[in-house]
Order: sequence, then structure tokens, then C-alpha cells
Amino acid sequence: MADRIVSPKTSDDEGKFELSLRPKRLAEYIGQDKIKQNLAILLEAAKARGEAIDHVLLYGPPGLGKTTLANIIANEMSVAIKTTSGPAIERPGDLAAILTNLRAGDVLFIDEVHRLARPVEEVLYPAMEDFQLDIIIGKGPSARSIRLKMPRFTLIGATTRYAMMSAPLRDRFGAIYRLDYYDQAAMETIVHRSAGILNVPIDESGVKEIATRARGTPRVANRLLRRVRDYAQVRADGAITAHVAQDALKLLEVDALGLDEIDRKVLRTIIEKFEGGPVGLETIAASISEEADTIMDVYEPYLLQLGFLDRTSRGRVATRRAYEHLGIKYPDTGQERLL
Repeated sequence: MADRIVSPKTSDDEGKFELSLRPKRLAEYIGQDKIKQNLAILLEAAKARGEAIDHVLLYGPPGLGKTTLANIIANEMSVAIKTTSGPAIERPGDLAAILTNLRAGDVLFIDEVHRLARPVEEVLYPAMEDFQLDIIIGKGPSARSIRLKMPRFTLIGATTRYAMMSAPLRDRFGAIYRLDYYDQAAMETIVHRSAGILNVPIDESGVKEIATRARGTPRVANRLLRRVRDYAQVRADGAITAHVAQDALKLLEVDALGLDEIDRKVLRTIIEKFEGGPVGLETIAASISEEADTIMDVYEPYLLQLGFLDRTSRGRVATRRAYEHLGIKYPDTGQERLL
């Protein structure tokens, strides 16, 4: 499948671009006001005591700023941050190598923490709770365990699948925050800020047009801004207006609500192939040649937020709003649809 303009995945070049736009301090971070207030208290209290902050778990849909917040926490505490991901830590020894290289106060950021293997989690528990590391030396009857003391560090975990984390791992985080989609005002502020950093001329109508179609997600807003900037340079005079943004996004097949071709394909599959549902997630995935986990993590959250999908015990159902958005007549059966 070709890369989506609203995909949460980033290439190396786009990763550098995103990095340049990320705020470095909590005061620069836009949106998520409740989380910012709680983090400010957590950071100030830890600095006053001269301690590392409690372990932090950040969860929510992709692209909302979990990685950015992890780096901000490290910057605010003036400590180093080591970054890895759950799938990258294949064996307990891999985790032990990372942990033994941490210094007092350092931040260890694990993205996709729900994908840690169970043997790796077992090593992580005493490290998080008691700041001790159990290492097994040898095999068989001659094997013995050595417990090493570790400096106090902060683990920051990020996940899009909070429910898939084991209860023992969740319970060891002292602060748990859910990141929600951003409102229109926050999205416009983000587009304004990014355009300023990139020195892109943009008027209020252009800002509003991009922000409206960014799915409440900063990463998507920055990506759309980059594409519209390219269009403005080639097809217009370099400045972004509402008209320029509309033309650019139409070419990218991003509609007025931020849905792209794949989002519409998911909805049309449910409506046209399965009479609006209910239909199982695996069946939808097979019908559009996509992974079920990708549909659940990337496509569904925004479609649910818009009220275009319902999750039921029997499967996914397209709502009246989805029919209306696609210009398809909602079936009038004379009875209420089974949801």
C-alpha cells in the first residue's frame, strides 16, 4: 500500500522535518492542557526534591505528541534520554544492556511499550520498582542469579493500545496520561507555529483550512502543511491561502473532514460490500488488503470520533453520518438498524 498523507509512519526525511517542529519545553507545547498542568507539578516537585520523576505512561492515538512529551520531560529535568521501542527489545539481555548504561536521573523512553515480550517485562519489573536488575549467569543446575543496583531513572512508556498492556506493567507507572485529539483552536495555533518556523507565508484562511483537515493530530497538520507548501511554490506564488490549500488537498484526495482515500475505502467497503454492517474487523481488513491492527490503530479512532462508525458485539457498523458524507442514500428499512 502506498504511503498515506495522514499516515502516522514517517520516513527519515519526514522524521527530521517533524523533529525541527517539535517544542523543546513544556511552555511551548500546545494543547493537552490538563496533562501539561499535571506534568508541570510533577516536574517541579521532582526538581525541588532533587529526584528523578515517577515513571510516566502516555497513551492515545498516534501522532498526538507522546514522543514530544517524553523529550520535553528530559529537557525540563536536564537529563539524557535513551529511546527505543518494544519490538526492538527482543531478549532480556537487550534490556539489561540498555538499563546498565543509564545514569542517575536519565529517561528511558520505550515506544510501543505494549509490545514488550513477557520475559523482557519480567526483567523490567524490579528495575522499575526497586531499581535493581536481576541477571542470570550460566545455565542449568549451575545457573545463579546476581542482583545489581541501578541508579534511579525514569521510564516513559508510550502506547496506542493501552488495553493490551499487562496489568503488572501498568501498575508500575506512577503517572498515567491519555492524550486526546486536539480541538480546532489548538490545531490552528500549531499550523501557525509550524508555518512560522518554516518561513511559509500563510493567511488565516489557509491556516484554518489545513487545521480543519488535520484530523485533530499535530503530526498530520505538519505533514499537510509541508505538502501544501510544495504546491504553493509550484502552482501558486508561494503563499498559502484557503484557495491554494483547498486545491492542494483536493489533489492529495484529503476531503473537508480530513478523510483520505483509505478512510473512504474502509467506509465504502462496509456500506457497499456488507450492507452497512455489522461486519468483523478481520473481514474488513481482508477486503481492503490491510492489516487488522492497522485499521484498529490508524483508521478507526478518527472515524469513531466523527461518528461514522459504531463498534458492536457483532462487528463494525457504518452510521447514517457516514452514508451522508459519502453521498450514499441511507437504507430506509422502516425499522431501526441493529447496532
